[in-house]
Amino acid sequence: MLSDIEISRAAKLRPISEIAQNLNINPDDIIPYGRTKAKVPLHYLNEEKIKNCNLILVTALTPTKAGVGKTVTSVALSLGLNHIGKKACVALREPSLGPCFGMKGGAAGGGYSQVLPMEDINLHFTGDFHAITCANNMIAALLDNYQFQNSGTHKVLDRIVWRRVLDVNDRSLRNIVTGLGGNANGIPQEAGFDITPASEIMALLCLSESIEDLQARIERIVLGYTYEKKPFTVKDLGVAEAITVLLKDAILPNLVQTTEQTPAFIHGGPFANIAHGCNSVLATKMAMSLNDYVVTESGFGSDLGAEKFLDIKCRLSGLRPKATVIVATTQALKLHGGVPDADIKLPNMDALKAGLPNLLRHINNMKEFGQSVVISCNQYHFDQQEELDYLANWCAEQGVAFALNNGFTKGGEGAAAVARKVVEVIENNASKDISFCYELSEPIRTKIEKIAKRVYKAGSVTFDGAAMTKMKSFEKHGWANLPVCIAKTQYSFSDDPKKINAPEGFNINIRDLVINAGAGFIVAVAGEIMRMPGLPEDPQANRIKLINGEIEGLS
Repeated sequence: MLSDIEISRAAKLRPISEIAQNLNINPDDIIPYGRTKAKVPLHYLNEEKIKNCNLILVTALTPTKAGVGKTVTSVALSLGLNHIGKKACVALREPSLGPCFGMKGGAAGGGYSQVLPMEDINLHFTGDFHAITCANNMIAALLDNYQFQNSGTHKVLDRIVWRRVLDVNDRSLRNIVTGLGGNANGIPQEAGFDITPASEIMALLCLSESIEDLQARIERIVLGYTYEKKPFTVKDLGVAEAITVLLKDAILPNLVQTTEQTPAFIHGGPFANIAHGCNSVLATKMAMSLNDYVVTESGFGSDLGAEKFLDIKCRLSGLRPKATVIVATTQALKLHGGVPDADIKLPNMDALKAGLPNLLRHINNMKEFGQSVVISCNQYHFDQQEELDYLANWCAEQGVAFALNNGFTKGGEGAAAVARKVVEVIENNASKDISFCYELSEPIRTKIEKIAKRVYKAGSVTFDGAAMTKMKSFEKHGWANLPVCIAKTQYSFSDDPKKINAPEGFNINIRDLVINAGAGFIVAVAGEIMRMPGLPEDPQANRIKLINGEIEGLS
């Protein structure tokens, strides 16, 4: 079979103006970025059509380090829906350069279920990540200047909490010292970098519903605290309008196409292990304004991405999925069944059975949120029919729909079975209204404990002193009614990546809290999770090169 990049190059892309026109978007209204990418103005949002659209959430069981093909499934499902005669598209996040050049590689789908142009999407795309990085760091520079210009006065801040960002995995930048080299170079202070997907600018852009809402959220960003212990915000700094200007194009959803020339909206890119892990509300709603079915995904397993999609994105935006697809693979089940990474492709019925408690917990969690569930199993050439049959029968026993997905090798035709199952569920047993994990009126501690105990099945939650101190401060400043976004490992229900399958009764340790008042949630940092990842021993960058003008290694 051809590689992803070979399939991408062989695909016949249509001009983006034609893709837009098929969505009843006037080609003169789009803002083209070359022939195959464009931004769509916000006046195409249509609340009435949004209400009548069928939104489908794609999530997954706890993934392997190589993932489980969730983006492939999302793209394939949109192709499958079109294949069976439905008007559908997909709404995804933009890939980060960190994973692309680090461990995971690209994030534009794969095989015959990709969003295109794959190389552009995985690299600089339309510049949204750069705009977010620039906006974040412009605030940092303006804040440092404020401190420098007001040095020695009552205006200077006692503590700064705003960090710089960069869309590169760089562990050396996690903690730094700035302002060295004498008085003319600023005030020496400890600082640090997060990766761009962890920026509050990324989070709030993805939750904004208009340019006015974007500016209002930027104003609320907390940058630090005065000596009187009062929060100091971007509004206090007086630069919210300037930062909004930097993001005036980045807020517009990006329109591209799939390997089968169906429309795809790709916009925003927060990670689910350190942020809320969903594409932008605007892109989702734009897709819903122009289609009958929209497939969107949330990051990593359902304990991370889907929980945040429902408890944060849906709660704040009013979005409600009609069905939830949980992606599974025999490899992931065998990994959770105790098989080493190197052997998960080999036949092993006992290990597959032993790994099913992980999938069952994800199913039960989604049911508790009120979701109707479809299991989509990505089929590989080495999968054993006996194992696939067992999984299908097991799903029937759990009362959830099941289908094999061959979208990777066959595109829309290969995903038609999953598409039919999803349509059947939506028409006969659509998801109920969301039963949120917690109420916003509950204390911060209660919200964290409910997620940990109900979704993760933790036995207890402990809080480091720094987290407790911040919790009291956040409550004092009126932020207690915000939703909670837990940052933790994606490889386990617990905060320990080595606790695979479906552990119970463990302790979750919350070592820090971060206020994202602009985005509108509180980040609770669990375990050893880092908001600036490092590079692996053998980064994907070692395989990326330009040969005769063609990019190689960007899979």
